[in-house]
Order: sequence, then structure tokens, then C-alpha cells
Amino acid sequence: MIRSLIAILIASATHAVADVSFLGMPLDCVLGKTCVIEDYPDIDPTEAASDYRCGLKTRDGHSGTDFALLSFEQMNEGVRVIAAADGRVEAIRNTRPDQPYVPGTALNGEECGNAVRINHGNGYQSVYCHMKLGSVRVTPGQRVVRGQLLGEVGLSGLTNYPHLHLTITQSADIVDPFAPGQTNACSETRESLWIEPPRYTDAGLFTVGVSDAVPDFGNVKSGTARRTTLSTTDAMVLYAYAFHGDAHDSIALTMFGPEGEVFSHTAVLDQDQAQLMRAYGKRAPSEGWVKGEYRGYVRLLRGRTVLAVRHADVLVE
Repeated sequence: MIRSLIAILIASATHAVADVSFLGMPLDCVLGKTCVIEDYPDIDPTEAASDYRCGLKTRDGHSGTDFALLSFEQMNEGVRVIAAADGRVEAIRNTRPDQPYVPGTALNGEECGNAVRINHGNGYQSVYCHMKLGSVRVTPGQRVVRGQLLGEVGLSGLTNYPHLHLTITQSADIVDPFAPGQTNACSETRESLWIEPPRYTDAGLFTVGVSDAVPDFGNVKSGTARRTTLSTTDAMVLYAYAFHGDAHDSIALTMFGPEGEVFSHTAVLDQDQAQLMRAYGKRAPSEGWVKGEYRGYVRLLRGRTVLAVRHADVLVE
């Protein structure tokens, strides 16, 4: 996990005298329109996981806040990573390739990928992970101001989707910027290091996958429904496993292949649901699917606001 591996980028510093809100957005996007917060820091010290609102939007040991783009195409076009606050650059990395992580690949302590670490002079540091190769525009020792360009969102290090992982530290301690003084998973504190705290929603997507038929919900939960390859004659079904959906929320499922869009479908929820699955797909055309790589995107929306996005890849061979 990034939590256990981020130490290589953490600098020593004195503790802040007081927790004063000082952080702005760390990338040039609009939450709910061109990016989403996918995961928050895990504040549960056990093997369970909990975000600062006792919700599900985190993973065990997750050390930072993940700001996810809505597509790989967005990353290719370029989304600016910017300094969340004034400070001085202490370290950078700009050598990791942009590629989805393959389990078992040795990253040799570079799980954060291409990165920038800034000391803010108030006892806090910020670390920006998974930046695009060659995009880092600052150097160690350089002063920066809030909003200054650091680089671009990429796909480097321990990740399979373009996003910025932002970790806030105080000395060697990882701090949750949404609730820096919180000591347990159900604290009611609303202190924040954000100047304008991003709005929280408890709804999200557990997983997205591709199968050769509408899968059983139990198989979706266990992961056995997922296919990574299909034959040219198999049906192609994109599915989503979501949580805390409200009535009238919508789940948009879109699949793309070598020749463009394969299908697109939007399912609207008719009632509140704590957990739910939605799926949509097509039978293979008479001539069979074109061989190659296919990618499906699923977005969970509330009105026109994007609450969550995930993707799934499948190879037709």
C-alpha cells in the first residue's frame, strides 16, 4: 500500500503550532464534472477500512486522497497538477513510465510513481503521486505558490487508472486533511485543512467488470464474474457493483473497442439501495467482434454530478 511505501518521500519537519486551513485543490479540474474523489485516507487502524465520515470510500491502509479523472483520454489531453499551497519543493521523481500496474511487477520503492514533495513551512508537507512521465515542471529547492503548475496527472507507479494521489504529512505522520484531529472512525469533528472542503458523498462504485453474460450478484461480489479475455463470438457485458445509490441516481455504462463505441446505456435507480448491481451488453455480431482491446467506463451520477467512475478492460482474441 502507498501508506507503507510513501515514507521514502516524507521529509522531517517541526510540528505545526495550529491546524489552520491552507490547502486548495491540487489539480486543475472541477469535482463532479471533470474529476471525482475516488478514495479518502483510511482512518481505521485495524484491517478494516473507513473514511473520515465512517463511509466506504477508502481501502485498508490507504494514505491519501485520490482525485480520479473521468477517462484515459483526459489524461492524454493533459490535466494540470498544481500546488495545493505555498511552499518549497523538497524532492521530485520524473522517470517512471505511464502504464497500468501489473501485479507482481517490482517497483523498487517507487510505488508513488512520478512525484513531487513540497514543504509548506507550517509543519506540513504534501506529496503528489502518479504524475505523467516527463511532465514535472519544478525542481528541488524551488519556491512555489498555491495554484502553480507542478506537472500533469499520469499513470505511473502503483495504479491502473489516471489519478492524483495526494498525501499530507506532519513530520513522519500521515494526516487526513479532511479531519486532521480525528482520533476514531466515528468522530464528529469537522476540522479541515482545506480552505474550501470538497463536498462529501457516501455513494460510490466498488468495482466494474466485463463478463460474457449478465452475472450473478454473488459472483460479482466475489470477483469470479470478471473476464479479462473474450472470444470473438462471446457476448460482451459490462457490469457495475455500486453502493449507497439514491432513487433517481443513474449508472451510465459505455463500452469502446478498436472501432469506437460498442454500446452505451444508462440505468436509473427507482429506489434507494445500499448495494446494487447493474449490467448491460450485447451479443456478438454475426461476423464476430473485431479482435483487440476493449475498455468499458461506468459512471455513477446524481443529476448531472458525477459521483464515481471506474473502468474495466477486456481483450478479444
